[in-house]
Amino acid sequence: MVTSEMWNEKKGACLRSFDEKEAVDSVNGALALRPQIEAIIDKIWDEGFDGIYFIGIGGTYASSMQVEVYMRGRSVLPVYVENAAEFLTTGNKRFTNKSVVILSSVSGNTKEMVELVDRVHQIGGRVFSFIDTPGSVLTQPDKQDYLVVYPKNEQLKFYMVANYLMYKNGEFAEYERYNKEMEAHLAQVLADVEKQSDAWAYDYAERCVAQAHEHPDLPRYYIGSGNQWGATYSYAMCYWEEQMWIRTKSITCQEFFHGMQEIIVWDTPVTLFMGEDEQRPLAERVARFLPKVCGNYTIIDTKEFALEGISPEFRGTISHLVMHGVNNRVDAYMELFLRHPLSIRRYYRQFEY
Repeated sequence: MVTSEMWNEKKGACLRSFDEKEAVDSVNGALALRPQIEAIIDKIWDEGFDGIYFIGIGGTYASSMQVEVYMRGRSVLPVYVENAAEFLTTGNKRFTNKSVVILSSVSGNTKEMVELVDRVHQIGGRVFSFIDTPGSVLTQPDKQDYLVVYPKNEQLKFYMVANYLMYKNGEFAEYERYNKEMEAHLAQVLADVEKQSDAWAYDYAERCVAQAHEHPDLPRYYIGSGNQWGATYSYAMCYWEEQMWIRTKSITCQEFFHGMQEIIVWDTPVTLFMGEDEQRPLAERVARFLPKVCGNYTIIDTKEFALEGISPEFRGTISHLVMHGVNNRVDAYMELFLRHPLSIRRYYRQFEY
């Protein structure tokens, strides 16, 4: 086990579970998918559509929310977000045989997503799938109309789709300059974020685990908005609850002042995700409030990272990826201090339910 004394001797050199080359290659590999993604979107565009639906479940629903809010203030295209389980029970009268679903799946066999694809095809809609696992159910010819198989980087792949859709609709004049910057710098920028946040993440995780052991029934609160809301929602649910088994609640910055603010006291554990998109002012309002009532809050602000090579006007479009890099470091040390591999589940996929 890495002790505080060992950490001081290392001076932040621990970087547990981090392979910089692998991280850089992974992002660059995703960015290299751009011609393939553009070719698929060209086909969808030429065939026509009455709606683009980003649909997911769990973490993929969170990524879908991120891309929908990203496009909402920038595009007049008919873009929607749906939870797969809700779509299966409730449907959506706007969804027709001219609609297109864009989805992602790590395993390629998630029950709700397989059923969703079948339902979409029954209606006559088309499916554009990003699947991590080759040879899985959702890569089979009858389960998709357009397919990209490549691991990880789900949030980045969704934004690549969004950016090209807006470019084709005349809403992203800086598309070529944007991609030139991202393809030249993004992978190393995100790796640098992990390195720069590593020592801080160690201390944060150590403190969080100590608090969780001292007050196991006290939930931790995560707050975010804009493209950070998907990150906040997913991180609280898919990581702290599902993987770490720690009671957690997430809420948007805009709703924080309509309920949660009343239960915050001096020792309530609160973490605020601050990004750099249009909804940053909502997070800044929370940041101004917290010091007045709480002594156990943490603010993670993507603005504190240099992001070398990324123009100021583009920083907000990747702030959710920056936050993901910080959280990767936290996860590595939470796993260490909890003495609990994050791959273990109590119930998820352990039996029928």
